Amino acid sequence: MSTPTSTTASTTMTPEDLDARLIRFTHWVPCKAAFIDCKTPGSDRKDNYSFVGPGVSQSSNQFVNLATPHGYQLGAAGMPADVSNNLHLHFTAEVFLNLGGRFRLRWGPDGEQGNYISEDGDVISVPTWIFRGFTNIGPDDGILYTVLGRDDTGGIIWGPKVLQDAEGFGLYLTRENQLVDTTIGETAPSEDERITPLDQTYLDDLDVFTPEEFRTRVVTREDRRYSDHAFLCSVLPGGRGRFATVIGYGLSEDRRQVPSLTEPHSFCAAWLSAPVGEGMLRHRVGVAETITVKSGTWDVVLNDGAEETVVSLGERDTLSIPAGVWRAFRCTALPDGTGDSAAADEADLFVVTAGDQRVEIDWHTEVEQAAADAGAALDPNHYVAPAAVLASIGLR
Repeated sequence: MSTPTSTTASTTMTPEDLDARLIRFTHWVPCKAAFIDCKTPGSDRKDNYSFVGPGVSQSSNQFVNLATPHGYQLGAAGMPADVSNNLHLHFTAEVFLNLGGRFRLRWGPDGEQGNYISEDGDVISVPTWIFRGFTNIGPDDGILYTVLGRDDTGGIIWGPKVLQDAEGFGLYLTRENQLVDTTIGETAPSEDERITPLDQTYLDDLDVFTPEEFRTRVVTREDRRYSDHAFLCSVLPGGRGRFATVIGYGLSEDRRQVPSLTEPHSFCAAWLSAPVGEGMLRHRVGVAETITVKSGTWDVVLNDGAEETVVSLGERDTLSIPAGVWRAFRCTALPDGTGDSAAADEADLFVVTAGDQRVEIDWHTEVEQAAADAGAALDPNHYVAPAAVLASIGLR
């Protein structure tokens, strides 16, 4: 039983497309002067990465791996031990995926409203229009992967003290959100051309979040709510990956599955977890999608027929897949690299799709037929249902 998205025009991922859209961990290019606090002691050793879109970087030298608009943006903050990202405010969604490390997140105009200690694997949606900052409090280098809402984030607002401290190091921020460094011969913008600290009246009017309220926006490993039958392919060998919706309903075809966060972000985010040999069978969707390997090794099968190609992804690798491209995901090795399919552990893939709406999946004909033979089909609301029940009332 086909979904309406079966009319989606098929797109082929060419070798040139793959080269542009595959962002391996080895392709990460840091910018060490992306923000106004780049010379402030305690913040001068952080790295900023822009994988999909420029993000909120304020440097004209920021390297962007893929500039193609997706409706959201991906990046990362590389943080050595004891390094901080100072207080700032976002207008669109900012979601952190802790890729490794221990971080203290603080919020409020002075950073004193509350704090949360983030561990590896956390997904944290920080509310818009509140100041936030974070510090690596672990012993090793840490990475916070970021998903930002919309193609145009509008930039950020820095805390008053951050701007004041930066002036002492000859740094200014223009109203075009560009960093000016007078120590290398650049001309300081006039007061009318520069961004100045936010008035206290506006600071006092910002939203207040208690630690308890903030915690509801965090999804830890233990908080994930997996469905074992999230997809039509879940009844088939190779398609038995588990799926946990985190932000938005996204791809899930389980009518009982509810995401941890339903507030609009301009994207949906979820976890696909699987043992070796399992994952998600051949399908396509009508929106932009990015996948990032959190753990293990995954094969992604792209295209169909003679143009089929397989790309292997390792930890921290990201692949952007355009709308309409056939794709399948299969775990090939566990985090320890043994590849033992009998192991109880699973590997994790972080999946982001554009838009706040449910994403209807167009399954390959071979998957639909095999699922029907196994007793599963999609009902008119595009949720998995018993094929026999649908057939009994004339739905096939």
